[in-house]
Amino acid sequence: MTASRTNDVVGSVETRGIEPVPDAERHGHAGQMFWTWFAANISILGLPLGATLVAFRGLNIWQAALVALIGSFGSFALVGALSLAGKKGGAPALTLSRAVFGQRGNAGPTLISWLSRIGWETITTTTAAYALLALLAIAFGVGQNTVLTLVCLLVFIVCTLLISGLGHATIMWINKWATVVFGVLNLIVMGFLVATVEWTKVLDAPAGPTSGVVAGIGFIAAGTGIGWANAGADYARYLPREIPGRRLVVASAFGAGIPLVLLISLGSLLSAGDPTLATASDPVAAINAMLPSWMAIPYLVAAFGGLLMSNHLSTYSAGLTMITLGLRVPRPMAVAIDVVLMFAGGVYFMLIAKDFYGPFSTFLTLLAVPISAWIGVIAVDSLRGRDYDPAALMDTSRGSRYWYTGGFHVGAVTGWAVAIVAGLLFTEAGTSEKDVWFSGPLAGTWLGVNGLGWAISMTVGAGVYALSGRLGGRPREVAAAPVLDEAGR
Repeated sequence: MTASRTNDVVGSVETRGIEPVPDAERHGHAGQMFWTWFAANISILGLPLGATLVAFRGLNIWQAALVALIGSFGSFALVGALSLAGKKGGAPALTLSRAVFGQRGNAGPTLISWLSRIGWETITTTTAAYALLALLAIAFGVGQNTVLTLVCLLVFIVCTLLISGLGHATIMWINKWATVVFGVLNLIVMGFLVATVEWTKVLDAPAGPTSGVVAGIGFIAAGTGIGWANAGADYARYLPREIPGRRLVVASAFGAGIPLVLLISLGSLLSAGDPTLATASDPVAAINAMLPSWMAIPYLVAAFGGLLMSNHLSTYSAGLTMITLGLRVPRPMAVAIDVVLMFAGGVYFMLIAKDFYGPFSTFLTLLAVPISAWIGVIAVDSLRGRDYDPAALMDTSRGSRYWYTGGFHVGAVTGWAVAIVAGLLFTEAGTSEKDVWFSGPLAGTWLGVNGLGWAISMTVGAGVYALSGRLGGRPREVAAAPVLDEAGR
């Protein structure tokens, strides 16, 4: 076993940053993607997503289940397809994106992706801290206060740092075994929650409009797979090239789809009889109130663990994205910086902001547009059979093969920018009808009302890049150079 290969073993600190993984150091199997995306989606955040389908979209349980199925499996099949670039190029998603957008042009998509990760981490950390506060109150009778809130935030963040800081091999191992433990706990909790459902109201609920189904699919896709699409390659980069791509797609779709369909459908069931969950400022407490008192501790442990599984993945990717942006620090240090920002976001949500789901929905709606634009461009580029030059990916100088025109691949950057504008034209985002943060001029059209700005952005990005992708030239032919690390060594 080579020295660099030993960096990717369970319990050791992964020292590899964003530099591509050589073929000789690849290992693993497609099933790892199943456990990775299952772990990322066993958190209780799936329940309020389902509650929203009924409370705000007007769907009945059968429509909500269909929406969950299409939105979850479909969006994570896309995640699996995009992760093939990681298997092919051996580098994180946003590092591979340099080959498409150019060394300078890639800064925009990378910054948006990093903001997306920070946003998800803040939401997950806030929810987990609420779970830990509730656990302390039940087990020890300790009431919530500012100091205890800060302590709970720190406990969750330290747990995240321990896992994400160690890196890829430890994450893959924990994903599998923690998924089994917390998955079983979640199933037990879900069984008791089903017992609280008011079935008469559920079965008598009328069907919602077709437009609500379309909008629901878009909402679920944007809130699940689309948010992870820019991270799939981060976890596939250690896999051997010879693994069939279809296995990664199927493993990703089923790994995420199974828990999401169960959780989203259950959230829809619960909200059909009681809309409390959809409007709760503290979703942990709202769900806890539906359970018998003796189930509170197992439920809160399951909630905390499920959220941790999602958060350590997001934090790992955020660290890689920060390095791609140009932060010249070792990967574990990038993770440490990320968790500091995560803590600040959690403080804001828990001690300053008064609304939880308003900012949550607004965040999903706005960031889904530029991320979807990036997906459209990357998908077309992948279909063209992109090959990645490891040395050029790490060479950010003017001599890089991926420098293109002034550091920008004009066709890709143009496609991305035009797609963002097109998507925002049809997008409205705000915490309420009276508190609208942004409203595009076409937000009142059928496409806009049904929340399809992200889909328009993806389609336009793919179309414009397909037509203009040759603008800015092809990658330059340069002499082969050794692969550098993120510090340029």
